[in-house]
Amino acid sequence: MNERLLYLSRQDVKTLGIPPGEAREAVLQAFRDHAAGLNSSLPKSALGLGPGHGFQAMTAASQAAGIATLKWVSMAPVEPGSPIPGINALICVSDYRSGAPLAVLDGDEITLIRTAALSAAAASRMAPPSPRTIGFVGCGLQAHAHLAAFLDLYPSLTTALTLSRSRSSAEQLAQAASERGLAAEIANDADTLLARSDIVISMVPGAPGLKPFLDASLMKPNAFAAAVDIGRSWIPENLPAFDVLATDSLEQSKAPYDIDGNPVTTVRFGHDLIELAAAAHPTAPGARSFFCFRGFALADLALAHLVVARAREHGIGIELPR
Repeated sequence: MNERLLYLSRQDVKTLGIPPGEAREAVLQAFRDHAAGLNSSLPKSALGLGPGHGFQAMTAASQAAGIATLKWVSMAPVEPGSPIPGINALICVSDYRSGAPLAVLDGDEITLIRTAALSAAAASRMAPPSPRTIGFVGCGLQAHAHLAAFLDLYPSLTTALTLSRSRSSAEQLAQAASERGLAAEIANDADTLLARSDIVISMVPGAPGLKPFLDASLMKPNAFAAAVDIGRSWIPENLPAFDVLATDSLEQSKAPYDIDGNPVTTVRFGHDLIELAAAAHPTAPGARSFFCFRGFALADLALAHLVVARAREHGIGIELPR
């Protein structure tokens, strides 16, 4: 029996510097393993306590990786501009066969990495092959993680457009894009950003009074959108403008979600990443494609496995007695 636990803080995970390409491939491999019957996972379960307030549990086990994981996420409303995070996460890692607990990881940094890796994994199967312009709707920490993930995937990118309710957030992301060699512009409105972008990443947090404002029909005929915000910022009536719609797991989600967190009735997903991960050819060549996801536990497992292995290799983290 293992009598010690490895604890990795947020800074420990950052110190490891997991490359975006490795994160993306780890996610794709986890979904391939799932398709081969080597993984098990349950859809996300949620305990809602009020608007923007609740807890979520995400569980998965991988025969291929030899571990099982539980991700515990808390959400609480915070004031705009507050330094207090509204979302906090931990990941518990156990041995697949013996069940012995192996590690406890800060989940916030891993969530950033895995979410961007999920979007990039889907884009590698659905997006146009050589995109030039990427648009960000919402410019918080996830936008910075997605910038790194998509620059790694697409060296062809030359321009970044940023749009946010916070001018300073849009400016900071534009500066980050500029420092990485892109021509960066702060967009004045969503319609212009959609019309110019080959790839759109929407990351609009839920808020009282939010109304959907992204119009799928304004996107280029051959473009890709990843809705990190589960679809709440997209106008439901115009979602049929997408030719191909996919999610991380059809078992977990059948359609994008509206501003109230309910599945929309205008479209349904036709594909998921379990299918797409093994695809030899793009699923949406020459089409508008849309990837919308709630976050599947397998992706967190894949990153936890990678992070723990790398931490042990480099002697990072704290060994705690049980």
